[in-house]
Amino acid sequence: MKVALAQLNYHIANFASNSEKIIEAIQKAKAEGAELVVFSELAVSGYYPHDLLERKEFIELAIQTIHHIAESCVGIAAVVGGPSINESSHGKKLHNSAYFLSEGTIQAVRHKSSLPTYDIFDEYRHFEPNRLFELVEFNGKKLALTICEDLWYEQPTQNEFGRDKIYQRNPMAELSKLNPDLVINLSASPFSYNQESWRKDILVKNARQYSLPIVYVNQTGAHTELIFDGGSCFVRADGSIPVEMAYFKEDFCIVDTENPIEQKQAETDYIGKIHQALILGIRDYFRKMHFTDVVLGLSGGIDSAVVCALAAEALGAKNVHGILMPSRYSSDHSVADAIQLADNLGVKYDIVGIQNMVDDFEKELSPIFENLPPGVAEENIQARTRGILVMAVSNKFGNILLNTTNKSECAVGYGTLYGDMNGGLSVLGDVYKTDVFKLARYINRNQEVIPENSITKPPSAELRPDQKDTDSLPDYDTLDAILFKYIEMNQSPEEIIKQGFDRETVLKTVRMVNQNEYKRFQSPPILRVSSKAFGFGRKMPLVAKYS
Repeated sequence: MKVALAQLNYHIANFASNSEKIIEAIQKAKAEGAELVVFSELAVSGYYPHDLLERKEFIELAIQTIHHIAESCVGIAAVVGGPSINESSHGKKLHNSAYFLSEGTIQAVRHKSSLPTYDIFDEYRHFEPNRLFELVEFNGKKLALTICEDLWYEQPTQNEFGRDKIYQRNPMAELSKLNPDLVINLSASPFSYNQESWRKDILVKNARQYSLPIVYVNQTGAHTELIFDGGSCFVRADGSIPVEMAYFKEDFCIVDTENPIEQKQAETDYIGKIHQALILGIRDYFRKMHFTDVVLGLSGGIDSAVVCALAAEALGAKNVHGILMPSRYSSDHSVADAIQLADNLGVKYDIVGIQNMVDDFEKELSPIFENLPPGVAEENIQARTRGILVMAVSNKFGNILLNTTNKSECAVGYGTLYGDMNGGLSVLGDVYKTDVFKLARYINRNQEVIPENSITKPPSAELRPDQKDTDSLPDYDTLDAILFKYIEMNQSPEEIIKQGFDRETVLKTVRMVNQNEYKRFQSPPILRVSSKAFGFGRKMPLVAKYS
């Protein structure tokens, strides 16, 4: 069977745009001789629409759009993801469904059985799971239509227990009893650099276990925090993968399931993938929100330099505006490094000194502060003064402020609310500091974009004389290793200590993470590149006694 795999970038709730893309792909597939074209999970609505699924008119528009798409399916069939009405009087009102379209109409609808409710997934909030397993017959073949997690009956985990089974039923085990010829999987599988290999492992395991070929179609593009990397593929029954599609961009190919022509992708290391993911995340956030221009503070440090370079690549240098805001504690080389970065990238920059403003704040507050010794309050006045300035530029010119806080700082609360934590989008909030250094080197792989001094000098907030990050924090190699085990791997402090880490350092780090939940609650949305990002995939109580 000749099957077209259409890996597209959708826009949540933009039914006109999504249907136009889908119909164009159907016409292309038909013109190139495909019998069937497959799209991704919830392609019609975009993934994930959240509580838009509770709105009657949204569901009506989604179903009307599917009927409209079906009219294009004459001489070709399509499998399209979208919500459907649960006809039963029991359970949730909707199903997450795969629509089989042929002869100008909806021929069959099959529903998702395994509804994830972990990390960023909350599908059982809106959908009723499938309990009836049926195939679809087409052109002499029996097709098993599955949706994403239906193949994830056995969950890979990062702990010593190996694999977890989190669903009551195994959809593939049920469908295999009906003797299908081909498995089709519509997916919305977001990117995470430390789990990327799991997806292929799951596909290969299912193909081998049930001796069935699998057509896997993921989507690409970003929806605020979530970044979808694509990587759609065809898996033979023996588990080999002859066809693998592009990552982080739209792609289209036709596979002869009996005799596939090999199509491979070049290997990229995890830093390269994070780089591609962040570029896509920035670009789609702006494009889909109809924004064009960026403003950000440039300190001369590595975080703002990396964010500025990413923004210039994603949106074009002419759309990036850097603001340098030195104080009495800013070193000459910090200003010089920021200017050199802006010149290297060709971005506009302005210099606005903050010291007079900070002095005025301190003067007006002096009757309240009553000659108390200076401390964190005075340091944060500097950060908040900068926050006011960049937000003023944002408001005046309609630029979106990019936040430059990295994951290490975000985790331990090493940032100022309403100051350097301002922003409409956090670019590095899921990238540990040690990986920020690697990103900078990756950006400089062909030529120096980020000044070498920004990379090699000791990190500092420059809010007091001779300040260094290590005055308040462990060295970043140690800090990030502890944070990864505590946040991504969900290990307890005692488990981390037993691996050789200093007890006091671990306990201090964990205490800082737990105590700063209230700051993260007020952070901008964070581009997710790991298996456990701060945001709606990590839900912790603000008011709790836990240590």
